[in-house]
Amino acid sequence: MLNGREMHWLRIDRYYSADDPDNPDTYHQPMPCQQCESAPCEVVCPVAATVHNEEGLNDMVYNRCVGTRYCSNNCPYKVRRFNFLLYQDWTTESIKLQRNPDVTVRSRGVMEKCTYCVQRINHARVNSKLEDRQIRDGEVLTACQSACPTDAIVFGNINDPESRVAKSKKSALNYSLLAELNTKPRTSYLAIVRNPNTELEPAAAASGHEGEH
Repeated sequence: MLNGREMHWLRIDRYYSADDPDNPDTYHQPMPCQQCESAPCEVVCPVAATVHNEEGLNDMVYNRCVGTRYCSNNCPYKVRRFNFLLYQDWTTESIKLQRNPDVTVRSRGVMEKCTYCVQRINHARVNSKLEDRQIRDGEVLTACQSACPTDAIVFGNINDPESRVAKSKKSALNYSLLAELNTKPRTSYLAIVRNPNTELEPAAAASGHEGEH
């Protein structure tokens, strides 16, 4: 029943590379919504439920969504999920208290995706306006960023050249996923650098060699 109907907003893709299929190198790549500047999902929505805001984010208007799933079909990254099941409990009174008041409560039948935690962005924007200042670099932490133990996810204002994310994007290792499709994704990645010492024998080979003596 759940085959192909899992609900998630951040997929972790795994890639394997090795000459020995029994001992491959594993590469992990987080796959949220790429927040494309030329988003192919937006042009096919018949009710304008997925729109571009003034900050360049690809937003979802859940109250408009009628669940045609055209956006999922047109997304080359396959990061949009259709809410097949009623995950929300509307009747239990005690459960109402655990809901996040900053997040829209959705029912089944709509498309779900990563929103860059827009509710956290709005919260930081309100605080900065009350204090009459700009949003500080690092003030907005997305949920995935705050939960990542290795600090592998960076979020910030790419228009600020001094921000951490802007400096990361200037790195020679920075690349966009499926850039040849010209979707202009705002989410980008840093290529992993591995420099193993080829003069050292693998542990399995070394232990086998010692065993022969």
